[in-house]
This record gives sequence, C-alpha cells and structure tokens, in this order.
Amino acid sequence: MIRQLSGQAVEKVWGRRDAPAIPGIARTPGAPLGEVWFAHEAAPALMVKFLYTSEKLSIQVHPDDALARASGHPRGKEEAWYVLTAEPGATIGAGFSRELSEEDLRAAALDGSIVDLMVWHPVKPGDFFYVPAGTVHAIGAGLSLVEIQQNVDLTYRLYDYGRPRPLQLDESIAAATPAPFKRAPAKRLGPGREQLVTAPHFAIERLSRPGDHQVAGSAADPAWLVPVAPGCQAGGTSLEPGTVWLADSAVDIAIAEGGALLVAHASGHPACAQERE
Repeated sequence: MIRQLSGQAVEKVWGRRDAPAIPGIARTPGAPLGEVWFAHEAAPALMVKFLYTSEKLSIQVHPDDALARASGHPRGKEEAWYVLTAEPGATIGAGFSRELSEEDLRAAALDGSIVDLMVWHPVKPGDFFYVPAGTVHAIGAGLSLVEIQQNVDLTYRLYDYGRPRPLQLDESIAAATPAPFKRAPAKRLGPGREQLVTAPHFAIERLSRPGDHQVAGSAADPAWLVPVAPGCQAGGTSLEPGTVWLADSAVDIAIAEGGALLVAHASGHPACAQERE
C-alpha cells in the first residue's frame, strides 16, 4: 500500500516568490516560499522537504544525537540534499578549506570571514550531498532541492549575512566539526540503481533506468518515495514530481525513459530497491 503525504508550506526570507506550484499545497500569494515539509506519524524518524532559494541561507550547523538530547531535543540532525534545479553559478557551501580551531571559528563567524573560509561547491541538477551532523554548511541562491533529514527542527546559525535573526554562536561552536568536507561517490548496485548513501540514520537510493523494480516496505519501516523526474509509477499509480509517498509494504516501481525516483529508509534499513527480471 502506498499513501501520498500532505505537505506544509513554510515561508522564508530567502525563499522564492516564483517557486513552482506543488500539488495540494496552500500558499500565501506573493510570499516567498522557502520550504515544503512532509512528515507522517507512520515514519516518525525522517522528514522530507523541498527547498527553494533566492538568496544564500545562513551558515549553520546541526548537532548530533547526543548533543541534541543533552539540550532537550529528541534527536540530532543529519541530512542529505538532491539538487533538482540550479541556476548558472549556483553553489552549496560545505566544510572548510582547512581545519579550524574553536577560536578560529568563533572569530571568523564574528567578522564574516567564515564566508571565504568555506568551500563553495558548484552544483547542477542530479548532484547529491550527504551532510553529517556537525558539518558547517550553507545552501546557496538559485536552487531547488530535495532534503531528506532526521525529523527535527533544530538549526544553529553561525552567520546570517546581516539579517535580523538571532545567531546561536556558542551552540554552533559546540556542535561543529570545522574541517574539510568529503563527498562520498554513489555506489552502483545494478542497472539504473545507485546507493547514494547509507548513513547512521537513513539509507537513500536512486532509481533512474527504464524498467521495473521492487521496493521493500513494511508498517514498521515504510519506504519514502520521492519522484524527482516525470515517468515514475508505484503499483500502477503515477508519482508526480513535487509529491512524496510512503509505502508500508513491498511495491512494484516502473520507471519510464527520463524518470528518476529517490527511495529512503530509516536507520539500519537499506532501500532494497531490486530490479525485477
């Protein structure tokens, strides 16, 4: 069985007024749409978001589970991003060009030089980033992307380009691993099937080859289905880009030419998308 999730629009100062229409999402006319959140009680450990940026987000960091729980939160936050669209010159900031001490990081956040110390990675549609907790990062302008994350709203800002929003400098420094960022390549699992990441709190695959596949899912461990290009079906149901679905049993997936689908499971469970013979 698959179910389509309802999303919640979230306005952000860095969002886009020209963000594309999302099926079933109510929006305030003229307001900058920054994020659309998808969550469900049947799969409480994860959340999926769509992000739309017209400006750089703050330079920020998320704590790990231990640090988050010590401050009263249910969990920390690791996340992953899949780039949907990117304007020319769009970048994502992740990690630093060298290791920094806590004192270096604090000084750089206070005087703004943190912007130049970060590594800004050029991006294009289809690029994928896994961002462990503790990674200092910033999503750049001119992007739309899918974010798959631990289900918690917990962000510490180090630097915000002069916007009138509070920073959490002490918390950020305690949470940060101020070092270079390493991107792991995708692992090919079969024709049109890639393992993008197997992380402590989720596993993500991408299906992108025309053909039939099967995705494992159960009530205890539903599969998240996120179509990122037209041409995806699950159990005979068309999955349109901009929608998010949960499968609580095994489901047959059909991918047409040009189609692509992300499949995510929570900690310890690979996405188990198998090509059917």
